[in-house]
Amino acid sequence: RLMSLVATLAIEKRMPQRSIQRLLEGLYSVHISLGEITEILHKVARFARGKVQRILRSIRGSPYVHGDETGWRENGINGYLWSLSTPQLRFFHFDRSRAGAVAEKLFGACFSGVLLCDFYGGYNWYSGPIQRCWVHFLRDLKKLVDVHPDDDSVQVWVESIKEVYKIAKKIAGRGFVESLRVRFRQELEARILSIAEPYLLDDTAPQHTLAKRIDKHLGELFTFVQHVGCPSGNNAAERAIRPAVIARKISGGTRSEKGSQTRTTLMSVFGTWQLQGKDVLKACTDMIVSSQSSVALSHV
Repeated sequence: RLMSLVATLAIEKRMPQRSIQRLLEGLYSVHISLGEITEILHKVARFARGKVQRILRSIRGSPYVHGDETGWRENGINGYLWSLSTPQLRFFHFDRSRAGAVAEKLFGACFSGVLLCDFYGGYNWYSGPIQRCWVHFLRDLKKLVDVHPDDDSVQVWVESIKEVYKIAKKIAGRGFVESLRVRFRQELEARILSIAEPYLLDDTAPQHTLAKRIDKHLGELFTFVQHVGCPSGNNAAERAIRPAVIARKISGGTRSEKGSQTRTTLMSVFGTWQLQGKDVLKACTDMIVSSQSSVALSHV
């Protein structure tokens, strides 16, 4: 239970180790050195490795998966924290690189669902269905209007794109058969392309950059219309990775490769438990007890 409490405070509550040390000593008169706290986290992570591999296998078999990445520092050197998530599962991985090869390896050759992501090119390797994030796109449309508040053509252009998106959301929420969904998707793609086309070659127009994005990712904007239950945005990935961003600001990152492995392993299991509505402290305790029992039985 003490090991579970330490892990919960460090990962779920994002408390620095020195604060954990003071809390345990103040509340329970239990003194644990900073080195012992670090070793406890490593040990809990070892208990969690099998569960994390099962989480990754389940994610790879999911009908759609959110992918995202953010900056992370290991021993003062910049790297990236990658996140794969579904409504019930979370998986994290640290890597020095932000190249698409990292995402390709994480998703694995067996993944065939819809990949939800932003417009970063690191996901272009995937040959299956991709849904690019409309939340990101709508933000960029708003920025365009904010930068050109007096340009009526920009306002009209942005509103026309938003209207297409509203229609797409209505269609996606209806119980249409797949053949109709495919046809609606094609019609929506044709409609939004016609809105973008006048500005594709005019690099002086404010709409040019976003018009080119529409043209480039045309087949990845309305995947959610065809695939039932697929979200239109990548908010789940941002929610998954937000605690890590906060933890990075507090701790500055991890100090070693082993520390990064421990952090991502524990973030994966705690994030998954949280999504599943579990009591994370109890879930961690149960995992440790179960793992210790399995080890004991293996020696009988």
